[in-house]
Amino acid sequence: MKHELPAALLYAAAAAFGRLPWALQRRLGDALAWLWWRLGARESTVALRNLEIAYPELLPSQRDALRRDVLRATGRQALLTLRLWTRPHAENLALIRETHGEALFDAALASGRGVIVAAPHFGNWELLNQWLAAKTPLAILYRPPESAIGEAFLRRVRADADAARVTQVRAEGPGIRALFKRLRDGGVVGILPDQQPKVGDGEFVPFFGTQALTMTLVGRLAERSGATVLFAWCERVGPGLGFALHVAPASPGIADADPHVAVAALNADVERIARRDPAQYQWTYKRFKARPPGSGETNPYRDLERIE
Repeated sequence: MKHELPAALLYAAAAAFGRLPWALQRRLGDALAWLWWRLGARESTVALRNLEIAYPELLPSQRDALRRDVLRATGRQALLTLRLWTRPHAENLALIRETHGEALFDAALASGRGVIVAAPHFGNWELLNQWLAAKTPLAILYRPPESAIGEAFLRRVRADADAARVTQVRAEGPGIRALFKRLRDGGVVGILPDQQPKVGDGEFVPFFGTQALTMTLVGRLAERSGATVLFAWCERVGPGLGFALHVAPASPGIADADPHVAVAALNADVERIARRDPAQYQWTYKRFKARPPGSGETNPYRDLERIE
């Protein structure tokens, strides 16, 4: 296909960065964070606005310190992701120094009821994907990039050595139906639960004390399929390049037939994980962009978007 060659060239560039020593990658990530801060880039301004919304109790100096930590973590994550995408999965999995809750995942898989893995934007979700793929075939729901080349690149870097182990499913009607089928067959589905859905595909519930449009998909899949919902994340630990992998049960209400109850439980679980180490959460995403109808509230990022 015409998009494959540009995607292959992007992959070669990513692989070149991915082969650099981690000490150098870390410094490059920190330099990127410094540039975002100095230039008032989108990553810096959005992170600040989100922290103002989520942590109103902090002093401005405390929020600035947290924003610096967020930007450093985001810059390092960008370089680390290139490393994970372009190195052998077995080598990447050696970065997981601790594993918590693996028996919980194994039991859910063995039950044959299907497993929904909710993986918030915390720590490194790409490493989590590779850990899951090493244990079982799975389907990963994703929102396709606007660029066809970008999508071809994404499919290339997220493919397992055995392509049959990972199925990437577009977040569209046919893809959702494929997820239901996989769960009914006792399979595993991975979803990033804290992406803002389209209006009509979500409910407004509190997230860090502020109403946020939240996807109903996790609850609908769980309620209709009877699958077990687990939360999982790879959290950076220690001064070096190491991670602790966690698997934890979801709150019981996450499969409630009332979508409002289900998404409230979902957000509460995501918030608990994000509060473990706020710097490792993706605060550079415009999580609060949609506002409740009739609330009179405006998009809190509107003034930033004019600058962008």
